[in-house]
Amino acid sequence: MRGIVGTAGHIDHGKTALIGALTGEHTDRLPEEKERGISIDLGFTKLETPAGTLGVVDVPGHEDFIRNMLAGATGIDVLLLVVAADEGVMPQTREHVAIAGLLEVDQAVVALTKADLVDDDWLGLVREDVADFLAGTAFADAPVIATSATTGAGVEAVRQAIGEVFAETRGRPADLFRLPVDRTFTVRGTGTVVTGTVWSGRLREGAAVRLLPGGREARVRGLQVHGEDVDAIEAGQRAAIALAGVDRAEVARGETVVGDAGWAASSRLTASLRVLAGRGWRIEPWQRVRVHLGTAEVMARTVLLEDDALEPGEQGLVQLRLETPLVARGRDRFVVRSYSPVTTIGGGVVIEPAAPKRARLETGDLERFMALLGDDPTAAVAARVRAGGGDGVAGDRLPVDTGAPPDAVADALVALEVVRVGDRVFGAEAVAALRQRVLGAVDAHHRERPLQPGADPEAVRRTGAEVAHEALVDAALEGLVRDGVLAMRRGRLARPGFAPSPTAEDTEARDAIRARLANGLDAPRLDEVGAELGLDPQRLDDLVRLMEAEGDLVRVEHDYYVDADIMADAIRRVRTELGGRAGLSPGEFRDILGISRRHLIPVLEYFDRTGVTVRSGEGRTVPEQGSTDERAPARS
Repeated sequence: MRGIVGTAGHIDHGKTALIGALTGEHTDRLPEEKERGISIDLGFTKLETPAGTLGVVDVPGHEDFIRNMLAGATGIDVLLLVVAADEGVMPQTREHVAIAGLLEVDQAVVALTKADLVDDDWLGLVREDVADFLAGTAFADAPVIATSATTGAGVEAVRQAIGEVFAETRGRPADLFRLPVDRTFTVRGTGTVVTGTVWSGRLREGAAVRLLPGGREARVRGLQVHGEDVDAIEAGQRAAIALAGVDRAEVARGETVVGDAGWAASSRLTASLRVLAGRGWRIEPWQRVRVHLGTAEVMARTVLLEDDALEPGEQGLVQLRLETPLVARGRDRFVVRSYSPVTTIGGGVVIEPAAPKRARLETGDLERFMALLGDDPTAAVAARVRAGGGDGVAGDRLPVDTGAPPDAVADALVALEVVRVGDRVFGAEAVAALRQRVLGAVDAHHRERPLQPGADPEAVRRTGAEVAHEALVDAALEGLVRDGVLAMRRGRLARPGFAPSPTAEDTEARDAIRARLANGLDAPRLDEVGAELGLDPQRLDDLVRLMEAEGDLVRVEHDYYVDADIMADAIRRVRTELGGRAGLSPGEFRDILGISRRHLIPVLEYFDRTGVTVRSGEGRTVPEQGSTDERAPARS
C-alpha cells in the first residue's frame, strides 16, 4: 500500500506533536523551528497503519508559511485536519480546508488535539463547531477523534481511522513518472539529492531523467523511501532521488523530475477557475496572481475567456499567462493566491497544459474543453487530436495533454479514426481536409495551365503545408498516388484522366516555336523566342514544356531548348566521329558540331548528364555506341 497523509490546521494546534505521537519522530528539523516551537517548512516521516506504511507530510500552520503548506498539500491522499480542542476552528483551519478542497483532496480524518485541556462540555461544543464548519465540504462525514499527544489518548484511534479512510481511496494506475521537488540537499559521497512525493508513474535506479522547467538531464544514482535504499519508486511514495550530472545549485523547490519524453514546461495554461466565496476577492482581466501547482509558485496574469470578471463563488474559463514556465498536465489541480496582500482566493483544474494564446472562446472550444475535463479518456483524446487540426499532436504528448494514463491513451487511439505519421497523430477530419486541399490545388492547376502535364509536386506540398504538418502532407500525397486518385507523370502530379488539351491557336504557336528553334544547335534563348512571337512567359513556358514532354524539344538548360531531331543528329555525329576517343577538348566538339562558344558549354554539359560523354580531369571521353539512328536521350 502506498499513499500520503498530509496535515492541515492552524498554528500551534499540535500538528507536529500529534505526528510525533503517531510515528515517534519529531518532524521539525530547522533550528528556527526548534527555537520558536512552530513549523516553518515541510516535515516528513512515515506512519504505520492497518492499511500499510504511509508517507507523512507535516505542513506549517502559520499564515506566513502557507506557500510552504501548499508545496506539501499537493499529491496527498488523506488530509489529517488538526483542530485544537481549546481553540476550535481558526482562520488557518479554514484556509487549509479551502486549499484541500481546491486541490480535490476528498478524504480526511479530523483530530481534536489537546483534548486533555478541556472538559467534556467544551469538547462537545468544539465538535459541533467542527461539524458546522465541515458541512457542505468533501469532509462532512470525516471521522472526528479527540486526542492528546501528552496523554496518548485517542492517538491509536487516529491511526486506525487513517488506515480505514486510506483503504477507500482510489488506486493509482501505471502512468508517466513525475515527482515535484520539495527539498534539495547534498550528501557527501552521493552528490545532489532531491525529495518529493511521487505523483505518478515508476522510476528505477539508473534511469535517465529531466528536471523541468530548466531542461537539465541527469541519471538516477540511487533511490530511497523512508530512508531505506530501493531499486524503484512508485506513485504515492515519499522518495529521495540521488542525481548524477546535476549540481544542487541547479535544482530548487518547484522543479519537477520527469522520466518521459512528452513532458515540457509551459508559459500558458487554459483552466477552469473557481473563486472562493467569502474571501472578498474577484478575478478581473489581466489581474496579477500567484499560481501554485505541485511545489511550484509562479506569478501569472489572468485572461478571462467568457466573462468580464469572476465574482466570489463563481467559476469560469481563464487562461493563465505565466511569468515563469512550469510543468503541468491536463486535469492537474492548482491554487491561486492574490499578489498583495497574499491570501488564497481560488483554484481550479488545468484543461490545456501547453495552451495556444487565447483571448476569448472560439467555436467548438467549450465542447472540446468539457471532453478534456470529462471521465471518458477516449473522448478526451479525440478532443485533443481534433484540436491539433492539420498540425496534429505528438503521440507522447497525449498522456500529458489529456491527463489520461498511457494505456488508456493507447486504447483510445485504437478506438478512434486517426492517422499516425511517424510520432504524430492526426484526426480523420484534418486528413480529409488536407486531401481536398491537395486535390483542389491539382485541379486548379489543370484549369489554369491546361497545357502542362500536371502540377509541380513541390508547389502542391507548399499549398498543403499552409494548413497541415509537412509529415502529413507527404503521407497524403503518397496515399493519393497509391490509391490512384492522383498520378505522377514525368515528375508532375495530375488527375489520372487528365491530358494536355492544346487549342488550334496553341498548335499554331507550337509550330512557330519549333520553326524558330529549327536552325541548329545555335537556337535562340526562350526570352528571345517569346519576344519575337509575342508570347507571354507563362504561355511560352507551358507550350515548351508540352513540346518537351511530347518529344519535340530537348531542354539543354533552363532557357535553352533545341529541336529534338537536331539534337539527335548532333549526337550521331559525335558518336560517329569521336566514339571511343578520350581526352577530348571542347574545341574538338566545336569543330564537329559547328556551334558557337555561347552554346558549346551548355551542350557539352547536357552530353555529360545524358551519358553521351564522360568527363574527367583529362578531358571528355565518347563511349562506343552501336546505334546509328536514335533520337536524343531523355531529358535529365
